[in-house]
Amino acid sequence: MLIDRRNRWSSLASAVVCACVLLVPAANAGARELPDFTELVEKYAAAVVNVSTTQRVDSREAYDRRGLPPGNEEFEEFFRRFFPPDRRGSPFGPRRSLGSGFVISADGYVLTNNHVIENADEIIVRLSDRRELVATLVGADPRSDLALLKVESNDLPTVKLGKSDGLKVGEWVLAIGSPFGFDHSVTAGIVSAMGRSLPNENNENYVPFIQTDVAINPGNSGGPLFNLDGEVVGINSQIYTRSGGFMGVSFAIPIDVALNVVAQLKEDGKVSRGWLGVMIQEVNRDLAESFDLERPSGALVARVLENSPAAAAGLREGDIILAFNGQAIDLSSDLPHLVGRVRAGTTAKLSIVREGKRQTVDVVVGELADVDDQQLGVSPAETTAEPSRLGLVVEALPDSLRERSGTDHGVRVIRADGPAAEAGIRAGDVITRLNNREIDSLETFDEVVQSLSAGRSVPVLIVRGQAPTFLALRVPED
Repeated sequence: MLIDRRNRWSSLASAVVCACVLLVPAANAGARELPDFTELVEKYAAAVVNVSTTQRVDSREAYDRRGLPPGNEEFEEFFRRFFPPDRRGSPFGPRRSLGSGFVISADGYVLTNNHVIENADEIIVRLSDRRELVATLVGADPRSDLALLKVESNDLPTVKLGKSDGLKVGEWVLAIGSPFGFDHSVTAGIVSAMGRSLPNENNENYVPFIQTDVAINPGNSGGPLFNLDGEVVGINSQIYTRSGGFMGVSFAIPIDVALNVVAQLKEDGKVSRGWLGVMIQEVNRDLAESFDLERPSGALVARVLENSPAAAAGLREGDIILAFNGQAIDLSSDLPHLVGRVRAGTTAKLSIVREGKRQTVDVVVGELADVDDQQLGVSPAETTAEPSRLGLVVEALPDSLRERSGTDHGVRVIRADGPAAEAGIRAGDVITRLNNREIDSLETFDEVVQSLSAGRSVPVLIVRGQAPTFLALRVPED
């Protein structure tokens, strides 16, 4: 029995050892499949630069921003003594910022982010050989957050420019930059997603960002994103963070977008973008049902601006744009990306759905201008009137509100209960369309409300401030 047991244990141990031996080559094979970035870094790191800026600030202005009494020399001396200037600047000296960039031509053109050099009085480009060159700003484009710099030199190392439209989710990518001032730091990861929409502070969205999990931190902005072939496919620009540092989500501007901007900055010093003159929104499930779409897709036109290319082409509120020049619009954010890259004066074809029917519309694309939209609040009036079957109490649109809201028709909501409140309608909203009919008076509103079929969702277009939005309102059972 003892012999048998020993034999059994011996056999089991041999099996375990054999299994372990068999696993080792497989693990090594997997390790050999991981990318080796050393050759890429050796070849192109020298073309990545550090970009530092200085912005001169009047000390009196700095005190005022910090709440210090103007003209108080005692406070000034106190802060100078106990809070001396550091390399980032101080309240009493110039402001300094730090970012990255990369050389795109041997004659001294450098690409970086606009936010790295914005409002700078002096821009210094530091090379890998420790040379420091004063840069001039050729041009900047805040909408894409790109800036083109020029330094005086004819022998600079350059990167290899690739294409971003061929990038695939899961593909390896690598970043080189100066996080926290640590020059030529290298980090790697994969492409997490393509075509991410990140509207800026003006709610504009003209860049389909590349999302990665490459470690990006302050100072990486403006640096290149490489693919495994050593080609620059993006410019590292933003991170999603709650801590101020990297949290696993970073975003890069596609190089295809950047090269279009560079060409225009070199030629004109500014960037021209296509413009339709529509305000759009996403089509969710409820809206898709209310517009009789098979699935949520496209860009829903919430407003057509006066004297715009869209108005000239006959586009209407409630139209759903499904394709632009043959390219499908799955998300509303896809449309600005496509329109913005078209030169003004170009004729484009729009595939739309209007009142359940598909049709094609030709539109001559205009040029996007710098226009700041203002959001206006409306103080609702008090009322004791009984709400309609939709839970709405409305009044005729006051003349004083027509110009402020940007619309010349509609009814103003005094009270929203029941179905209307559930749809998201609030007191102060202006209803301009209901069930695809323009609301030009209280009589029209009442007529449309009475004609609605019970139990179905209908689209309602509201204006809140100056922002038009479609909502899906479900008509209650009678």
